[in-house]
Amino acid sequence: MYYFHIMQKRYIKKVVPIGQSIYLDFLSKFGVSGAHPGGINLTKEILLQEKIDRTSHILDVGCGTGQTAAFLAAQYGAKVTGIDVNPIMVEKARMRIAQLQLPVKIIQGSIEECILEDEAFDFIISESVLAFANAPKSLMEILRLLKKGGRFVANELTMNEPLEAALQEEVKQFYGFNSLLLEDDWVHLMRNTGFQNIQIHRPQYSLLENHTIPEFHYSENIEPELFMVMMEHFNNMYKYEGIMDYRILSGTKM
Repeated sequence: MYYFHIMQKRYIKKVVPIGQSIYLDFLSKFGVSGAHPGGINLTKEILLQEKIDRTSHILDVGCGTGQTAAFLAAQYGAKVTGIDVNPIMVEKARMRIAQLQLPVKIIQGSIEECILEDEAFDFIISESVLAFANAPKSLMEILRLLKKGGRFVANELTMNEPLEAALQEEVKQFYGFNSLLLEDDWVHLMRNTGFQNIQIHRPQYSLLENHTIPEFHYSENIEPELFMVMMEHFNNMYKYEGIMDYRILSGTKM
């Protein structure tokens, strides 16, 4: 294990990461879908609690390969837009949507400075996205994009306790996280942004549990070093078990 850790550190120096993160580089080149806690099955459970139908306009923030966006369009007949900053993920999402022949719009862009119009969506969802972005800016944009009465629902990384500075920096560098927020931090940010009816739910599944096997949509050329990243990710899950966690967040624009 020590040898693996040393080799992985060397690989990080060799790879040119996307978004300053070898982990995001791995996700995009391997085309991992459903990597968020609970996977697509938890997504389906969460969406059942919302009043989604054919008239709903939905934005999937950080849509990745388009798994959730495709499900929303196929299951509910909703009008879905997916946005992702990563060009490789956008390409793979568009391929998925084309193959399934679904009327989903996929655009490349950042939720921090979104090009979409004010009050365009009834629902906005994000799954393991905001920790990588500037959360305050992203939440302001999400509020702007929601219609009055619109709902924001998220599955986001949440720390149960703070990490010491050195460990925090190590985690941020590997994953490309912008911040490591506690539950109270999320509530504070959402309240200050202007969301109301804020609810925070801690699911029964641990961060290590994913009740679906992730999909993989591989790029043609993958750096050999990236095959080590998944193992290091699972090492971190065990190392920070009980500390690194997640929450289901929701709020309404009034």
